[in-house]
Amino acid sequence: MDIAALITWVVTALGGFYMLGTWIRRGGIRQQQAGTSRLPAPVVFGHFALAAIGLVVWIIYVVADRTALAWTAFGLLLPVALLGFVMLARWIPVHRDRVAAGTAATATAPGGEATVPAERHFPLPVVVAHGLFAVATLVLVLLSALGVGGS
Repeated sequence: MDIAALITWVVTALGGFYMLGTWIRRGGIRQQQAGTSRLPAPVVFGHFALAAIGLVVWIIYVVADRTALAWTAFGLLLPVALLGFVMLARWIPVHRDRVAAGTAATATAPGGEATVPAERHFPLPVVVAHGLFAVATLVLVLLSALGVGGS
């Protein structure tokens, strides 16, 4: 169960890295001042940092097999999940706007800045897979911390 949780966590992280890179590359940080992006940078980077720290703790747990580390990783995942749900709730209207706009060209402001939120470029399958793998990770980490399935 420990290794299954590790695998799902790594797959989740890969999807998260892809979306973080897309958000940064599409100007998500710059859009904070203009209010274009609906994802606040502290939430985005807090989600990333806590998830990364939790993954490191989980890897140490897998090697050391200390129950306290499993519970620490689980405790770190709870705010990660909360921040993830916050971002999902803020992303859904952006995605709906994208669907409603169809294939319309990206509008730009007079200075050449894109007026389309950076997170509009997240592919739906990546968002869905990231969320599903995140839920699976949370459940597997909890089960492992409880000692279900052995270590």
